[in-house]
Amino acid sequence: MTYGDIAKRLGGVELSRDVGQALGRNPCPIVVPCHRVLAAGDRPGGFSASDGVTTKLRMLAIEGAIVNHTPGLFD
Repeated sequence: MTYGDIAKRLGGVELSRDVGQALGRNPCPIVVPCHRVLAAGDRPGGFSASDGVTTKLRMLAIEGAIVNHTPGLFD
């Protein structure tokens, strides 16, 4: 599921950034597993925990999720 998928369910894809900001402020990532939400193109997107995207990808790997991601210049 992507930020855009959630935004569409809330009323429109233009809310994608708002979804990302809300998930970035998630105080209980174990209860609300925001690490499972990906950016467009199955890119990992951001993650507010220490080590950011690296931690997100580790958590997804532990859960058995496959994310096809080649780090880009700004990842």
